[in-house]
Amino acid sequence: MPAGERPPRGPWVLVAAAVAWNLLNLRAETLGVSYLDDSSVHEQMVRFAALQFRSGHLPLTSWFPYLGLGSPQFLHYQSLPAMLTGLMGLAVGPDGAYRWTLYILLSVWPVSIYISARLFGADRWAAGAAAAMSPFLVSVIGIGYEQKAYVWVGYGVWTQLWASVTLPLAWGFSWRAIREGRGYFAAVALVSLTVVLHFETGYLAILPLLLWPFVSGAPIVERLRRAGVLLSGSLLVSAWVIVPLIEQRTWAATNQILHDTPLVNGYGAGRVLGWLVGGRLLDSGRIPVVTLFAALGVLLACIRWRRDDAGRGLVVVLVGCVLLSFGRTTFGPLVDVIPGGSDLFFRRFMMGIQLAAVLLAGIGAAWCVRAISTALERWSAARGLAWPRAMSRNGLARNGIICAAAVLVLAPAWIQLDAYDAHNSTHIASQRQAEASEAPQLDRLIAAVKRGGGGRVYAGMPGNWGADFTVGAVPVFKYLESRDVDEVGYTLRTASLMTDPEYHFDESDLGDYSLFGIHYLILPSGQPPPIPAREVMRAGMYSLWTIGTVGYVHVGRIVGVLAANRTNVGELSIPILRSRLAQEGAYLRVAFGHTGAALQPLPPVSREVPTGSVRAERDDLDQGEVAVTVVMRRPGVVVLSSSFDPGWTATVNGRADPTEMVAPALVGARVPAGTSRIVFRYRGYADYPPLFALSGLVLAALLGAEVIRRRRRRGSAPERATTPC
Repeated sequence: MPAGERPPRGPWVLVAAAVAWNLLNLRAETLGVSYLDDSSVHEQMVRFAALQFRSGHLPLTSWFPYLGLGSPQFLHYQSLPAMLTGLMGLAVGPDGAYRWTLYILLSVWPVSIYISARLFGADRWAAGAAAAMSPFLVSVIGIGYEQKAYVWVGYGVWTQLWASVTLPLAWGFSWRAIREGRGYFAAVALVSLTVVLHFETGYLAILPLLLWPFVSGAPIVERLRRAGVLLSGSLLVSAWVIVPLIEQRTWAATNQILHDTPLVNGYGAGRVLGWLVGGRLLDSGRIPVVTLFAALGVLLACIRWRRDDAGRGLVVVLVGCVLLSFGRTTFGPLVDVIPGGSDLFFRRFMMGIQLAAVLLAGIGAAWCVRAISTALERWSAARGLAWPRAMSRNGLARNGIICAAAVLVLAPAWIQLDAYDAHNSTHIASQRQAEASEAPQLDRLIAAVKRGGGGRVYAGMPGNWGADFTVGAVPVFKYLESRDVDEVGYTLRTASLMTDPEYHFDESDLGDYSLFGIHYLILPSGQPPPIPAREVMRAGMYSLWTIGTVGYVHVGRIVGVLAANRTNVGELSIPILRSRLAQEGAYLRVAFGHTGAALQPLPPVSREVPTGSVRAERDDLDQGEVAVTVVMRRPGVVVLSSSFDPGWTATVNGRADPTEMVAPALVGARVPAGTSRIVFRYRGYADYPPLFALSGLVLAALLGAEVIRRRRRRGSAPERATTPC
């Protein structure tokens, strides 16, 4: 830009218009309502984080009790968004903080796109065009960087939303650091922040560090050194998340139910490339506007390959994301070379394709505007027309024409999304209206459960009548999450070792209720219970029942051994769940970690005099503690119906006693004959303090190096100014 010339305001008008459009169309997301999608779990994590902070505890080391029979959810899952929002919730309320973070982050994403494009060296109009298109991405799977992934009628992948804001910046600052050798602190901070906000997005933040040194110009050795600094620095700063995940990986179950589906393995090269070329990754269900601009951006980058470093970098990372999204479906066991590859959902990497494509689409759109403007000037000059040339020189008029053209070109996109947002708002309003009349009835039953305590609630599952048993449109088993009720039935939400066995829960088997610690059923009024139970109360459409199994703790005897590991514990549990072992107080000890383990024939079960009984029980699973007094006729085992984790400890009559895994994957402790008092306590991962210190030291070192470098550059500036050219 010539000296003294003011930068054009039009690009920022495009950015502001995109943000304003989001703020206006998505405002219904700020309304208080229970959630239909995964937001029900994320919002609950925010409430739990706020509760732990208020109690002076760190959520990372706390037992999250509500789903999958409990787990160290904040260790195994990307929990930084929940913790940050929980801290906000201490001031404004956790539910309100959750809704507003969703609304604001989704609305301001175009700003991140604009800044990222500028960091790649795109001009203001190209960056503004990319930002203007960014709210309107729509894919056939609906789980990428698009509204359906986040809003009420969508999927509710809220943690991905946090990382969607940092990933464009991580790419931009990483490119600048590799290309120009500056900004290491910002690049490392943003890459590591992306990693800890959302694990799979973290792979997309790290991927360019492995590719860009080879396309960002000579000398390649220097580029590799810079990328190495970024990679090592980012991994060290992220160590407080990565190290516990690796150390505790054994105790995080593999999702067996989805393991052989495209949701995990990816859709393969044929489908992904077909969707990309056909416009269904960026413009599904409409004229492929963004896809065409992205294709033009790729073409321009290829034409300028030798002189356009940034375009080259974007094309390379686009190709890398495309290949990564093919997943196991295309590459088979080769993907196991990726750290943590067995736990990845490869279809998620299509969001990287969307990000690279929208940045390239901005370049393509800006080129189109310049080409049309140049052609118009030449046409008008050839015919002696003054007004087109005058309009092109008038900044205000030119900006207005470009912005109007953007609105017109994007008409298919914003019309489609406007209709979708109206649909979303209508459903939120309907749900609020339904909850006003129906929720108070169900809340009476929930209050009775919380007063009574001593066991979990079952209100159906996604695969049976539970899907149609609702409060408004929200299934009751999801509504229970909004009230922090410990339940069985909302399956596959955590990485607990009991999450796969829970999927195979049989509501007609009384023994399963004992294993899963269920004491209450919430059923549609008039529907008989699937097992013998007593109706406690009825409120409108909902009724509360109790069954004979009381509490989270049961006693019995060990009659055999089951060899299992985190990849097959669910499958191997099915015969146990279908047996009468639990009803007879007979349990199997789990020899955990055996590769290739297979189920052996179950031991025969004979009716015997009960091994013992529970005399008293005090439950405080929110704080990771259960105390129980038992009377045993002979030595046996006390079983806590919580998912096993090595953080569980037990004291028997004041003496520390090792816990053991009891099939399917519960917590057990051996007890002698007679009366004993057992206290189960959860003790979370202990090494967070040194890992926090390591992250802080690395960031401080990078910041210090950055400050020193800038001071040296400023100090040498006068000398450089007097050096002859």
